[in-house]
Amino acid sequence: MNRTWLLAAVSLALAAGSESALAQKAPAKPDLAKATQTAQTICAACHGADGNSSVPANPNLAGQGAEYISRQLQNFKDSVRPSAIMQPIVQSLTPEDMTALGIYFSQQKPKGGAARDPKLVASGQALYRAGDANTGLPACAACHSPTGAGIPKNFPRLSGQYADYTYSQLVAFKSGQRGNDPAGKDADGRIMAQIATRMTDVQMKALADYAAGLR
Repeated sequence: MNRTWLLAAVSLALAAGSESALAQKAPAKPDLAKATQTAQTICAACHGADGNSSVPANPNLAGQGAEYISRQLQNFKDSVRPSAIMQPIVQSLTPEDMTALGIYFSQQKPKGGAARDPKLVASGQALYRAGDANTGLPACAACHSPTGAGIPKNFPRLSGQYADYTYSQLVAFKSGQRGNDPAGKDADGRIMAQIATRMTDVQMKALADYAAGLR
């Protein structure tokens, strides 16, 4: 057999093998069309088709960080974050579906919100910006940003979120209902659970109300 031909054949085989390996490793592209359909036919009932919920007990998802949303969906599926409503819904979602849904909602425009109780605004603002040195409570702005936009990958957007929902999650963290995964898969939730134990009920309500009006 011609040596030159043999070397060429081997080179082609190696190249084909490399391309095949790359194709297997390459993640599937997020199917945004499917995500749009899922959001508008399933998620819309609780969160609104555009991620702006009409019910204060259900969170607004519009403008929320894509990676944060997809991670929470996975947490629901893995029972890391308990929810009798969400866990059955997410069972049919693949990791690609969750990624696409995160992207979809992150691209929607939040309608924003406003603080409802003027008496809570001043105390909520002080806690959000500086925390409480007496109890070792850190400033919320350190992780959720001064404007409440959050750090999309790890810490959620709080600005424009319903005060009722934010308060309910703080209560869940403090009670151990959330952020208490024994497998340690929810490291950020565990941090938040530790922080919430340093907050009084009045402080949680003040912070939730103040964050709702952030821009």
